Amino acid sequence: MTISEESSAGRPFRTAPLVIGAALAAAGGVLVAAGLGVGISHLVSATRQRVREMPVPPSELARLNWVRAKTAAAAGVSSWQNGTAEPVAASS
Repeated sequence: MTISEESSAGRPFRTAPLVIGAALAAAGGVLVAAGLGVGISHLVSATRQRVREMPVPPSELARLNWVRAKTAAAAGVSSWQNGTAEPVAASS
């Protein structure tokens, strides 16, 4: 008597359902990987096409926004340092 034929409690133990379950899980994993590959490749392709159609390249847009942010920060600092020394009265 082998372990696969009978468990320690005396009940028969069949390995076929475990093998079938493992095979189905592996097949499902392959299908998931294929689905992810198709989806990701489409997403990358669509993103590249959208970037090509943009009137301003993303790198130039980022640079312009960075300049705007630095200018706004400098204006805020200047306003803070050159502001009035008198506290603003709360209106009631």
